Amino acid sequence: MFVLPPPPRYPNGQLYTGAPGGALLETNNILKHPTGPEYQLVVGEGTYHLRDDLLLATPPPHPSDAPQPNNNPLATTVAPATAGTKLSTVVLTSRKPPSHNLFRTITGQSAPSNNIQSIQEETQSPRSDAGSISNGFGSSAYYNGTPSFGDSNPALAPLPVKGKKKDERSKPKNNIVKSNSSFVSRVIPHETIAKRLADHAPEGVYAFANVNRAFMWLDLTSPENKTENLTKVLFTKAHATCHDVNKHTQSSAHMDLVLGFNTGDIIWYEPISQKYARLNKNGMINNSPVTSLWWLPNKENYFLASHANGDLVVYDKEKEDADFVPEDASPTENGNGTAAKLPFRVKKSVHSRNQKTNPVAVWHCRPGKITCTAFSPDAVHLAIVTDTGVLTIVDYISERVVFSTRSYYGGFNTTTWSPDGRYVLTGGQDDLVSIWSFAEQAIVARCVGHESWVRDVKFDPWRCDERNYRFGSVGDDCRLLLWDFSVGMLGRPKAMSLRPRGSVAGAPLNRERTTSTMKSSNASTVVEGAPWETEPEEVVQVAVQGKASVSTLPPVMSKIVDDHPVAWLGFEEGCIITSCDSAHIREWDRPKEGPQEDNASSAGASAA
Repeated sequence: MFVLPPPPRYPNGQLYTGAPGGALLETNNILKHPTGPEYQLVVGEGTYHLRDDLLLATPPPHPSDAPQPNNNPLATTVAPATAGTKLSTVVLTSRKPPSHNLFRTITGQSAPSNNIQSIQEETQSPRSDAGSISNGFGSSAYYNGTPSFGDSNPALAPLPVKGKKKDERSKPKNNIVKSNSSFVSRVIPHETIAKRLADHAPEGVYAFANVNRAFMWLDLTSPENKTENLTKVLFTKAHATCHDVNKHTQSSAHMDLVLGFNTGDIIWYEPISQKYARLNKNGMINNSPVTSLWWLPNKENYFLASHANGDLVVYDKEKEDADFVPEDASPTENGNGTAAKLPFRVKKSVHSRNQKTNPVAVWHCRPGKITCTAFSPDAVHLAIVTDTGVLTIVDYISERVVFSTRSYYGGFNTTTWSPDGRYVLTGGQDDLVSIWSFAEQAIVARCVGHESWVRDVKFDPWRCDERNYRFGSVGDDCRLLLWDFSVGMLGRPKAMSLRPRGSVAGAPLNRERTTSTMKSSNASTVVEGAPWETEPEEVVQVAVQGKASVSTLPPVMSKIVDDHPVAWLGFEEGCIITSCDSAHIREWDRPKEGPQEDNASSAGASAA
């Protein structure tokens, strides 16, 4: 019988031999319930109350990974990439389909009103009851009839598996609990995990969280068991920097999860069966840290990983890895280095016939390190931001750039799409949240209110409809800001005032066009007639607009919600969730409808 070793003990507060003594690190999660006006968020619709403050136990370094003392405080040695605590949430109940055309993407025929209106004046627009799906994705039915990644390549057609049932989901082959891999240090499943899973309410919220070299599976529904991990995985040296759950395959019996690490490794993990597989092992395909990780919309096997060196790699969870050699023309072959200067370069196309091993596709975005990516609700476009302040919108089905632009100042840290695909949000080192119109390919507003770098932005699907939008942002200033805007408030982008509505072909003075070639020289490996193998195309590069030419949007609520920089923000049907660099997870209950909440809101506002 396999018996887990006892947990490590640090009676002197020493994390490893020779380390200086200090406070004893907690080995258990701690749950608190703070109360008072400072733990309330007063907004127009009511008051959000802090329900729980869950502090996740931070694991000590592995004994074999003792940090080296730094005797020079001014040393420029690059430290390993790390990330604050981020969450991937899962709700197993089927989401309600989008209503009132919330996920509509045709924007050319909907002209904004000339009269500036407030959010309160948009009372005739129906509220949406669409479910919350990470990054604003729609339901599976929403994607019917839209182009799909890889469908035009017969080499990517799924092969029949002997003995596999129609609705059966594939699982990894290795048991992570019994693994003898040096990559995984220890796995601690809950002793009654089977009963906990059986008792879990379908509408309850699961959460997966990364804390340094630990990865935890939590049940945020049960107050009495919230501090107990369903499973805790400790890795030897690698730190998880990002993770995502496949919404297309999740169920009460199966969940597909991918984790990206600062070593470049990727883990495909199925937490219910405790099975896992390791991809990009030891950086076989790309050895730079993984900065963001998303499952491709409505796909069972494919996920996209962005790496710090600017590469975007599409993996198939079931394929083996192989040494990657770019299939496109080498930048030195053309004699002038033009290929190396392209804003978007296809190193391996999804239309390539060479699809027996990973990677499925590889793209390179320049310049700088990719910090975040986001898929559009129509599952056709991809927003990419870098630490050099470049936002690039790509049609990843046909592998071409739609347009590119830059930040007001500094790099971008995060990006997301509105639920209807009309707007793209970015946040970064200029302390601003910028709203970009996708159809107009221009900035429409800058949101001023943060006092430090913006780390995450998300739309609130429960407070968005056809004309009104609610989104939130968090950052290094420890603040949560909520923002409201409507189509009438924003109006037409000022930079586009001289351009005919609905036209994307005109080139006003604030735009530059560059020729981008993405044609492969290795024609033997490419499907004939592939959409991406066309004539050189023009890439629209939108120039930066000054403060005087762009509208400014103030927040409807600004509040310090933590003592540490806030790294992640999420919206659920019943609450807002925030997490910080020091592993605090805070749940803010939404206002309750009724006269009692009105009284409580008035009292909270007076106290504030």
